[in-house]
Amino acid sequence: MRYQTSRLFYSLVLFGISLSAHADLKNVTRIFHQKPTLGQFEVCQGGGCVETNQLSMTDLEWLDVKQIFNNKATSPEEERAQIAKAIGEFERIVGAKNGTVADLAGTFFDGKLTSQLDCNDEAINTTTYMRLLKTGGLMQFHEIEDIRTRNFFFTGWPHTTAVIRDIKTNERYAVDSWFYDNGKSATIVTFAKWKANYRPEDSPIGKAKTAQPARAQTANSHLNNSQDH
Repeated sequence: MRYQTSRLFYSLVLFGISLSAHADLKNVTRIFHQKPTLGQFEVCQGGGCVETNQLSMTDLEWLDVKQIFNNKATSPEEERAQIAKAIGEFERIVGAKNGTVADLAGTFFDGKLTSQLDCNDEAINTTTYMRLLKTGGLMQFHEIEDIRTRNFFFTGWPHTTAVIRDIKTNERYAVDSWFYDNGKSATIVTFAKWKANYRPEDSPIGKAKTAQPARAQTANSHLNNSQDH
């Protein structure tokens, strides 16, 4: 029953992704069902995972991530704070490899920027990063769940996030890296709060971004312009 329910949620998520972006559902499905390793994992970019990159991490890069967990968490709350920071570190490392270092918060902006991620890219990549954390023994208090989408146009614009579950309480939490620029800590709030159209007050989304043109020029010129959310 749990497997069937999971498949239903995942099908609904794919439906939301297909509505909210020019998505490559084959890429989304393939990456979501992969078992990533430090030697080989795949990430999305370009909006709706229309572009992908096969990457790996060096021992030194993995050490940068592991150091975040040096002080072993003694509670789920502490572990969530570490996970949030680790997602930012993954983004910093991956951004230097595939040109997404210039990724800005959100996807609603004037004009198009190279190397931009939409929420679908962010959710899938974040899930991949957390699977690496889980395989590496760095997540003790949480399990990783399917990505989820809110709204589906009925109550607002669709938006997708990665999700974890507290093993002890079964409380679900959204792990959303879309609200801030590349390399910043992910936002982790209860799934119920996130589903009610939560957005952090200090998120730059919807605010003036005078630095956008300069940041856009830093992106690798060989990457195509991304699509809006």
